[in-house]
Amino acid sequence: MTPGIPAAMERPHFIGIGGAGMSGIAKILAQRGAKVAGSDAKESDTAEALRALGATVHIGHAAGNLADDASCVVVSSAIRPDNPELVRAAELSVPVVHRSDALASLMGGLRAIAVAGTHGKTTTTSMLAVALTELNLDPSYAIGGDLAGPGTNATHGEGEIFVAEADESDRSFQKYDPEVAIVLNVELDHHANYASMDEIHESFEAFTDKIVPGGTLVISADQAGAVELTARVRERAAANVVTYGEADSADVRVHRITPRGLTSEVTVLLGGKYLTFTVSVPGRHYALNAVAALAAGVALGIPAHNLASALGKYTGVKRRLQLKGEAAGVQVIDSYAHHPTEMTADLEAMRGAAADARILVVFQPHLFSRTQELGTEMGQALALADASVVLDIYPAREDPVPGVTSELIIDAARAAGADVAPLSDKTAVPGVIAGMAKPGDLVLTMGAGDVTDLGPQILDHLSS
Repeated sequence: MTPGIPAAMERPHFIGIGGAGMSGIAKILAQRGAKVAGSDAKESDTAEALRALGATVHIGHAAGNLADDASCVVVSSAIRPDNPELVRAAELSVPVVHRSDALASLMGGLRAIAVAGTHGKTTTTSMLAVALTELNLDPSYAIGGDLAGPGTNATHGEGEIFVAEADESDRSFQKYDPEVAIVLNVELDHHANYASMDEIHESFEAFTDKIVPGGTLVISADQAGAVELTARVRERAAANVVTYGEADSADVRVHRITPRGLTSEVTVLLGGKYLTFTVSVPGRHYALNAVAALAAGVALGIPAHNLASALGKYTGVKRRLQLKGEAAGVQVIDSYAHHPTEMTADLEAMRGAAADARILVVFQPHLFSRTQELGTEMGQALALADASVVLDIYPAREDPVPGVTSELIIDAARAAGADVAPLSDKTAVPGVIAGMAKPGDLVLTMGAGDVTDLGPQILDHLSS
């Protein structure tokens, strides 16, 4: 199957083309033959990868970047109204398309799997992309991170399946019409867009309402928010529901998860039969992500034993407990975790894999709104580490909020018994951590901001 280029997407211009979500859509369009252009704030490997596909990528935002013959301008929710390219689009009457609408148009005519949830979307989407590729089904996929194997976040495949990460943060996941929808968990996050759990549940209900007739919702049987959503969906009889997890009531029941160093062995009860397979990344939460992927593939008609074997080929996503290197007997690992649930899961996974090693964390809070609402829980999560340093808040798209600083997290961490210290000067981190670390220790750089850049610098200091 070879889908064409959606209407009005023949000559798209992406504002912020280097972003994880935007670049994936741009790559697929370029592979389908569209004349892709766009701009980003700085040079990156992603910009180079897009140029290699024939895209024009400008560095910096300016009105002149937008070609007069652009068929549309693609934006994400992070693009501000005063962006000069967006202003120029209005002057030229060029249609503006939200990233989610562009992605939805790429899925048209294909069997779509949309992966949603407050945590684990990137990992689960990636597991499916790797497994379906391993089974020679040649899927298309769009992921919010780069696969450790193929090294890309998106590709256009010739098969009939399209796997996509479905973002709930701005309600844009309500644009998709999946044959299979996965909901990993439902928790309060994205406080700038949601005021309550009720709003979160209403948003996820709207997402599940878009499942095509005869389609399937694959959803956790363990997580409280997902269980509540399941009850709501079943009342509406909106879709077939398949639950997965460790709960006795789960349709795909996890019988056992056995840690094996940096891997896990998982046994599930599916269709009355036990099935055991390997997950090549550590941690219970990643094992459960793999079971969700298994259930989704089975819902599409893929034999369970084939899919289980193929899932073992997944080796990770960049920034999801990614080993950056080892120096002086110290391993440095990068974690994207920025919500307390994610932080706890990654730290517990590392504790399970580390035996008697110390775990040292460099944590960078992400967003003022998230820190304001969840700073106490973030601090409590850091108590799972042996020692931590906490950087200033990474603002991303937000303006500062008076009184909201990293001290909220530090105070909560100390109250929970954590060994934690503030460190505002990011350039001092490599030296500080190199001074703290001893042979056998594990160092985690943790957060969704530019804390990821510190891993190689820490390794350099350890080496010297």
